[in-house]
Amino acid sequence: EHTDVKRYFTWDKHLFPNPIPMQDRLAKQGRKMVTIVDPHIKRDNKYRIHSEATKKGLYIKDKTGKKDYDGWCWPGSSSYLDFTDASVRQWWAEQFAFNKYIGSTKNLYTWNDMNEPSVFNGPEVSMQKDLLNLAGVEHREWHNLYGQFQHRATAEGLVLRHPSKNERPFVLSRSFFAGSQKYGAIWTGDNESHWSHLQIAAPMLLSLNVGGLSFVGADVGGFFGNPDAELMTRWIQAGAYQPFFRGHAHHDSKRREPWVFGEETMKILRHATAARYALLPYWYTVFHEARETGMPVMRTMWMEYPKEEALFGLDNQWMIGSDLLVKPVTTQTGGKTTLLDVRFPRSSKLWYDVDTLQVASPEGEDNVEWVTCPMDKIPVYQRGGSIIARKLRLRRSTELMVNDPYTLYIALDEHGNAEGSLYSDDQHTFDYKSGKYTMSKFVMSGNSLYHESISQEKWNNSEGEIERIVIMGMDYVPAEVSVVISGGEPLKVAYMYEGASKVLVIRKPGVSTSADWSIALSQ
Repeated sequence: EHTDVKRYFTWDKHLFPNPIPMQDRLAKQGRKMVTIVDPHIKRDNKYRIHSEATKKGLYIKDKTGKKDYDGWCWPGSSSYLDFTDASVRQWWAEQFAFNKYIGSTKNLYTWNDMNEPSVFNGPEVSMQKDLLNLAGVEHREWHNLYGQFQHRATAEGLVLRHPSKNERPFVLSRSFFAGSQKYGAIWTGDNESHWSHLQIAAPMLLSLNVGGLSFVGADVGGFFGNPDAELMTRWIQAGAYQPFFRGHAHHDSKRREPWVFGEETMKILRHATAARYALLPYWYTVFHEARETGMPVMRTMWMEYPKEEALFGLDNQWMIGSDLLVKPVTTQTGGKTTLLDVRFPRSSKLWYDVDTLQVASPEGEDNVEWVTCPMDKIPVYQRGGSIIARKLRLRRSTELMVNDPYTLYIALDEHGNAEGSLYSDDQHTFDYKSGKYTMSKFVMSGNSLYHESISQEKWNNSEGEIERIVIMGMDYVPAEVSVVISGGEPLKVAYMYEGASKVLVIRKPGVSTSADWSIALSQ
């Protein structure tokens, strides 16, 4: 709707008369903008993109190979670029240059929709199978690749537009294929505001993750229809623990901002969203692991516990990385408190509720705990033996969180041990490829916590202050807590112990992710 009558790479001058100042104002708040750029091109000879593509011969042909294919989509009569051709992809990438996409800035990113490709008057709402690409190959042979090729060309264009060629792109695509994870995020398409669609979202996303595509999500609240407060609450709670977290609705749907559902619901939605943002350091670390190893971000239970057959059939609970277990409420209860069965792996003995910091108590042959879930509760558990970093200060954007301090959450296993990692880089360039990043390794062993900072090359990072350390499962009160930084002298630090909850909190330990250090707990 932002374009000049569905001419992509343009702006509606009445709705958006000053797109650059608008983007600049948003950028000052740490926010970005995303516009839709679809593969169908309006057949209008006064439209630069179309006239140039026609002159250069960049379009898919009819079955004779002599005429440009004419299909019907949002602009009406449309032609479709042949993204299977490398020269067409290069031309498309060049259209994102700031001097060609007038009104775009470095803070404008892209969403490729309708790129299956969708054709309203075509068979199965797509192109005829006997259409030809520029190489003379029929559509039936490359249909599943078309969207990925557009996704790729768009991502390359967002890199190409910068003189340094060193800024990461963001491109969301509806169509995808194996390997699309290299180019950006995807989502599961036009779902509906029904409980059944909330329930099916997790199996779909888990399947995609098994296939190697991690940056995936479903439209929170459903694209079509009007979710009530209960459905919206449960969907946001679930979506907050899925890799790509986005609200998206049809323009005929009612407004669904958190505040339209009333004060109580807004508080619950704010809490769920804040929990998502607090975990961004952990999400970023798990995404780094996915890049390096191929292990997905959102994992089936059997992927993490391949020897426990009782977990093989579960697709309504999952792991984020190896350390968080999530089981959302996905059935309607009329807003009433419900009981939810969470099944825990037997090979990991201890699991800590992330809200209460208390150990779960599974029972029976299935190792299940029935969890009481009022409307503000989604069962999420941290694995005993893990260390997770969070950022707890509420901000209006992730950019404003960059220099915020960390809080470490240490979940001790049955032996009193734990370990974890934290990955950080500048979050916007490709400099990490040349070693400009920091990997922090945390190990809790015996009565001491150790940190090792691994950085291949110096980079302009913040100090990475750790302002608080929370240790769950502590069964004794330390007589003293002392810190040693880079081989220096021990320094005593303040702490607080809650005997009933077995939680130790160390405040202001004076350590960061940029130096090696250790913390000793004296009995």
